[in-house]
Amino acid sequence: MRVIEFREALREAMSEEMRKDPTIFLMGEEVAEYNGAYKVSKGMLAEFGPKRVIDTPIAELGFAGIGVGAASNGLRPIIEFMTFNFSLVAIDQVINSAAKMYSMSGGQYNVPIVFRGPTASAGMLSSQHSQAFENWYANCPGLKVVVPSNGYDAKGLLKSAIRDNDPVVFMESEQMYGDKMEVPEEEYYIPLGVADIKRAGTDVTIVSFGKIMKVAMAAAQELEKEGISVEVVDLRTVRPIDYYTVINSVKKTNRLVVVEEAWPLASISREIAYKVQKDAFDYLDAPVKAVTTADTPLPYAPTLIDASLPNAARVIKAVKEVMYR
Repeated sequence: MRVIEFREALREAMSEEMRKDPTIFLMGEEVAEYNGAYKVSKGMLAEFGPKRVIDTPIAELGFAGIGVGAASNGLRPIIEFMTFNFSLVAIDQVINSAAKMYSMSGGQYNVPIVFRGPTASAGMLSSQHSQAFENWYANCPGLKVVVPSNGYDAKGLLKSAIRDNDPVVFMESEQMYGDKMEVPEEEYYIPLGVADIKRAGTDVTIVSFGKIMKVAMAAAQELEKEGISVEVVDLRTVRPIDYYTVINSVKKTNRLVVVEEAWPLASISREIAYKVQKDAFDYLDAPVKAVTTADTPLPYAPTLIDASLPNAARVIKAVKEVMYR
């Protein structure tokens, strides 16, 4: 099987769907002439032309609004934010227009739109460019929120997101665009709302998603050396959440640690903990632990970044706390 980069997997997903459906178009800052800020859309302007791969001004509210209007009138836009930190400028269109239209129209109008781009930290970018907003968007009914952890999943999930008749927020990571892995050449789709067990285990469950899955997997490998068998569940979609897979894993392992790159208050980890303790309380041998980003704006200094973000050492500590309490 061929090996390609994460960015190439995303490009293939968009291009394959655009070849099939002329109503699909890509719009955002630098997506056309510059081949994308992260080269995700490299070559797409040459193939599809300027009417379907559209450069925009630095005006997120404006081009997000154009996308919502186009989606409400029969087109299927892909709106790229250079970073989801900039989506805050457009959040009124995402939340109050795209997410609400189907309900407010009594089911008369679907808004088949994908908002995609990188989320969370990406090195020394400081507080205003390092925020994880997955839980913010997942809080809003009417949206689906996807956070892939690898290129294989990203391609299959993005193809499903583009075909979905509801608005989808598709969140990537700048630090993953160069990641390489095997991705089939033949067409495939991964349904939204279905988690994946990336590593089977028997002693404790770790639930995570997005690039922090790397931290979860690294911790699981280290813990295996100490005789602790860790099952790692990749949510892939944080709205809707596949509670069934999570709870069944906890029923097997009796312990749970949730890891995510977001601030702790009202996070996905808190939601998972609540749901598991509500529906699988009798199976738990220890309280649920969460490992999140420190409850502070992300600093600039690399040493402080390392101290703020989830890492393997913090995950290992949390696992041992639920194992040996």
